[in-house]
This record gives sequence, structure tokens and C-alpha cells, in this order.
Amino acid sequence: MNVMTRTRLPSQPSIDRPSVAEPLDGVEGITELATAIRTLRTVNEVTAFLRDLCTRAELEALGHRWQTARLLDEGVPYLEIAGRVPTSTATVTRVAQWVRHGTGGYRVALDRVKRR
Repeated sequence: MNVMTRTRLPSQPSIDRPSVAEPLDGVEGITELATAIRTLRTVNEVTAFLRDLCTRAELEALGHRWQTARLLDEGVPYLEIAGRVPTSTATVTRVAQWVRHGTGGYRVALDRVKRR
């Protein structure tokens, strides 16, 4: 069941977002980080920024989550994803939950990548 609530994010219009998602209230700097990411123009710029921002382990975790989301979107079974990515079935389940009931970020990115 996908229960929607109206949420107002700082300096953004009111949007529909699932009530399952954790609010980003108290995550200091997230708006500034999102703004900085939006200024980047090329894959190389984004890659360089992410490399400077994150540790190797964080980048690997982010990469695995993205690969998991893409495979889930293709309908690949959880156990197969866990073997291919590699990641745990717990992570596959967690990513699947966010793809289905998150704030819609995965869905926007997955749809836009498919259109390219």
C-alpha cells in the first residue's frame, strides 16, 4: 500500500511523497549539496565530485544500490540480484522498498536513464 502525504520541503513547492520515507529534517547541508550537484554538467564532473566527496566504500555502496535499483526495475529476482551486484538480499529488499515507497528519486532517475 502506498500512502501519500503532502509534504513541504524547504524552498520547494509542495510535493506528494510516501509517508514511509524518512524526512530529511536535521540533515544539515543536504540542500546545499543538492544545489552543488545540480551545477555539475558532465559525467566526468559528477564522477570527480563524488570521488572527492565520498570514500571508496561509500562509492561502492552507492554504486551497488544503483545497480540493484536498475535490476529491480528490469524485474530481476532478488536472489539473482544479490549474486550479480554483489550485495546482500537485505540490501536488495531495502532498495526495493525505497524504489516502491520512497520519495520518488529512484523512479525519476530510472525513467530518465531509460529514455536516453
